[in-house]
Amino acid sequence: MERTLAIIKPDAVAGGHSGKIIDRIIVEGFAIRAMKLTQLTKRQAEGFYAVHAERPFFGELTEFMSSAPCIPLVLERTDAVAKWREVIGATNPADAAEGTIRKQFAASMGENAVHGSDSPENGIKEGRYFFSESEIVSNGADVIDA
Repeated sequence: MERTLAIIKPDAVAGGHSGKIIDRIIVEGFAIRAMKLTQLTKRQAEGFYAVHAERPFFGELTEFMSSAPCIPLVLERTDAVAKWREVIGATNPADAAEGTIRKQFAASMGENAVHGSDSPENGIKEGRYFFSESEIVSNGADVIDA
């Protein structure tokens, strides 16, 4: 089994889309191993997105991610990273395939509803940014079961 980090971003939380996105996660066969509602500080957002610190969109991204609550989740399934990225669609919702989360719920490149890790290694690293190992359910019943 592989893990990935998903984040339901502030725009999707504020828009009331969290339940529909969580339902989609379950329908797609992911086990939710950790989940919480949180509001990032600017510093936390900068830490999480530090890999993009030199990119022109960094300030706008970290401002947005700290502007309102978000929901980070640790997801698990076979090929979790690739499958989640398929389910969420392209970063730009205009380029996202029909039926993807971003096509359905994202407003723009900047406010694109969800985050997905780009590799299995980053899935683990990013999950640990938001959750201690004791908060990630790894055995027994799923946090949310289909």
